[in-house]
Amino acid sequence: MAKEKNETNIENENTLTTRQGHPVTNNQNIRTVGNRGPATLENYDFIEKISHFDREKVPERIVHARGAGAHGYFETYGKAGDDPISKYTRAKVFQEEGKQTPVFVRFSTVVHGLHSPETVRDPRGFAVKFYTEDGNWDLVGNNLKIFFIRDAMKFPDMIHAFRPDPVTNIQDSERFFDFCANSPESFHMVTFVYSPWGIPANYRMMQGSGVNTYKWVNAEGKAVLVKYHWEPKQGIKNLTIKEAEEIQGKNFNHATQDLYEAIENGDYPEWELLVQIMEDGPHPELDFDPLDDTKLWPEEQFPWRAVGKMVLNKNPENYFNEVEQASFGTGVLVDGLDFSDDKMLQGRTFSYSDTQRYRVGANYLQLPINAAKKRVATNQEGGTLRYHNDKAPGQNPHVNYEPSSLGGLKEAEQTGKEYTPMVEGYLVRESIERNDNTKQAGETYRSFEQWEKDELISNLIGDLSSCAKVIQEKMIALAEEADEEYGRRLREGLAGKTNTGMEMADEMHPLGATDAEQAVQDAIEKGHDAEPY
Repeated sequence: MAKEKNETNIENENTLTTRQGHPVTNNQNIRTVGNRGPATLENYDFIEKISHFDREKVPERIVHARGAGAHGYFETYGKAGDDPISKYTRAKVFQEEGKQTPVFVRFSTVVHGLHSPETVRDPRGFAVKFYTEDGNWDLVGNNLKIFFIRDAMKFPDMIHAFRPDPVTNIQDSERFFDFCANSPESFHMVTFVYSPWGIPANYRMMQGSGVNTYKWVNAEGKAVLVKYHWEPKQGIKNLTIKEAEEIQGKNFNHATQDLYEAIENGDYPEWELLVQIMEDGPHPELDFDPLDDTKLWPEEQFPWRAVGKMVLNKNPENYFNEVEQASFGTGVLVDGLDFSDDKMLQGRTFSYSDTQRYRVGANYLQLPINAAKKRVATNQEGGTLRYHNDKAPGQNPHVNYEPSSLGGLKEAEQTGKEYTPMVEGYLVRESIERNDNTKQAGETYRSFEQWEKDELISNLIGDLSSCAKVIQEKMIALAEEADEEYGRRLREGLAGKTNTGMEMADEMHPLGATDAEQAVQDAIEKGHDAEPY
């Protein structure tokens, strides 16, 4: 089609647009200052996309619907490894060895619904709410330390591909691999998810991670980059697909039961919190960008430093009131903790709290499970299910604004020096520059024990065998790029198991499910006849 003189974007009948009818010219990257970030608020395409995504389901969570939770406490060591913690952060929650802070933790699966089995191949959510003396801090992460994508623009598409088909309502591994094969940054996460690490044995025996890169700020206003890691004192256990299927056949909520009974029996689960610390900056000497959440920070370069431990010692009194209504957000930080320019983190920071306002309501922070355990005084008014005003004692009830000379609320005095990073660059919509998508996946593959490698290859072959050839070839190419053995074993295993052409496969089944098609027929053939009554 010839380009018209005044035409700005070429579009046709299948061109992606916003709800405003604007042609979408870049659906891969949010707009940032330079390609590393930070993001800017005028990302209209992203905000429309993510805010609509946040409102797709009522009232169940869009992601992380199936969950279990418990109360406990975090006890700080007052140090980061051998260094005093104040060297890196002024956050009060980490000062003074032995200080205990109440916490509430919610564990979850990601993709499936409220009553789905807890044996599915899926990342697990690991969200911790710290009720600190400076207000709430939410550390929202997963059991695995990386993620599928590095830009928040792609999050709704990713979840759509991983969730059940909109026509059949059946999760389909071809849809999963179609997205991943065309988003090569996902290959490291695919390597983890399709290995036994994709099915933790239960919630008590799995790691946790903040996944994204954050910052710590000290009293002088100096910042460092930081990654969070929860390590279970109970040890780590994962399952093969065969073991998971056997467990699911007996109990589809085994992990919730395990957590509840352990706490009831006084066998309180514990995790140690460790951090990796890096000087703030782009670190051009590294072969990865420290803000890329598809990458691990090598432990030999950035050692894990213990900063505290968490103990869960009390079960919820009411599941709905506490676990289901618990609401977390990556933007919920206290003084001494800060954001990095990680583009996934910045997108999540808008999305998570926006989702809670929609899912639970505008006043979700007045619910006991979400309310700070300290004084709260705001000028917020109205909203669904509001039952009290956040006013200070002696505050003029007529003044719900600031500034005022008539007895209204006042700004707090800041004691710590403001952190003011220098930001300079063109506003662009580009991927980060150091985006090697397979090197760490190869390193991860080589670090696996032989049985983990075998399970990974077997699981990938099982699901990829029903995918179109074009998807198989893209995934094999990524595996070959990551590691010669990885790619060779995958290619050999898929040889002769090719769905030719570009069409969707006939066979649909959840990720990692074995003999899923046979199960449909078995139900018919093995079902017992009965007479009507």
